[in-house]
Amino acid sequence: MQAPVDAALDSRRADTTVFGVIFAISFCHLLNDMMQSLLPAIYPGLKSDFQLDFGQIGLITLTYQITASILQPLIGLYADRRPTPLALPAGTLFSLFGLLVLSRAHAYPILLLGAALLGMGSSVFHPESSRVARMAAGGRHGLAQSLFQVGGNAGQALGPLAAALVVVRWGQSSLAFFALLALLSCAVLWNVSQWYRHHGLPRLKVGAGARQHAAPASAEARRGIAVLLALIFSKYVYLASLTSYFTFYLIHRFGVSVESAQYYLFAFLGAVAVGTILGGPLGDRIGRKRVIWFSIMGALPFTLLLPHANLFWTAPLVVAIGLILASAFPAIVVFAQELVPGKVGMISGLFFGFSFGMGGLGAAVLGELADHIGIEAVYSICSFLPAIGLLAALLPDPRRVARAPVI
Repeated sequence: MQAPVDAALDSRRADTTVFGVIFAISFCHLLNDMMQSLLPAIYPGLKSDFQLDFGQIGLITLTYQITASILQPLIGLYADRRPTPLALPAGTLFSLFGLLVLSRAHAYPILLLGAALLGMGSSVFHPESSRVARMAAGGRHGLAQSLFQVGGNAGQALGPLAAALVVVRWGQSSLAFFALLALLSCAVLWNVSQWYRHHGLPRLKVGAGARQHAAPASAEARRGIAVLLALIFSKYVYLASLTSYFTFYLIHRFGVSVESAQYYLFAFLGAVAVGTILGGPLGDRIGRKRVIWFSIMGALPFTLLLPHANLFWTAPLVVAIGLILASAFPAIVVFAQELVPGKVGMISGLFFGFSFGMGGLGAAVLGELADHIGIEAVYSICSFLPAIGLLAALLPDPRRVARAPVI
């Protein structure tokens, strides 16, 4: 009788949400994404100092985002097969060196190298930390993903604020100061990796029914993943237009200062953080498909209005857009994990990586468009992107997919 009792105890422990670990990984996500978001936040200064055009700015973003996106699903797949807890603290060193390189860069190729190192830091951090959030979630997967993701959104919001208060005033070399945050993150992640090794992996096995090798996804699950990736494309290409070029748009159209434009960007990214907090728990409560529907399509009226708004209305519109769009990502990630159970690392890496890649590709394409047709015309074109959210009607029910025969 002892074995069933032990199994029941293990099951109850696996159903308990470990908030301490989730908050620790969320805090490191804040530090990681704040360091990463310093790159687009300093674009106006780099543009003037290095005499860059919008296409070259887009190439910096592309280098960063593609470096991150290509590696993330590969690292996630490797971690599904051979978990490597120490990869979490080790990955922060790439971000540290990336910021140090950017702080000393005096030529455009060196800027690209620094951006690539930052991307490599994210490529290690995101899939593994998303696995830890799943391990610590218990049965509250949407809540855990939201708390984990909101740390990143808060970091992205703090990046422009830090740039406005420090980098704009003290220059490019001040990026070296922020590299010290990587050491703090490394120390926290070292402790998280010990919990990962001794408690997280056993919890994940219990929660998955001790399945070490998941069956291949069904055709319906694969179609669902394809739809979710299309929604990620819509969301992150539009977000790239704001995170990479919103400051330029404000300066060009309304004549605001660089510092004021950074505060507008901070307001937008703060709204993204709030939306992320709401998206996961709402998905747990009312269903992830409903949250995804609302998040993508609900932003459409506001994106259509934005190119025609004056400065007074621009701020509330971008806050509404950030709030609504951001609620989708935790729901999308957990929805995908439910479609392909047993592949947490691969799915997390795929979606984080694809979001980075689409953001980078979108930034590069939009930068070239801005050089040819103007930054205001770019926002008019991008305003229709949330209409791709209509594809959410094709999403399957994960419970039905889980019962379906595998082909």
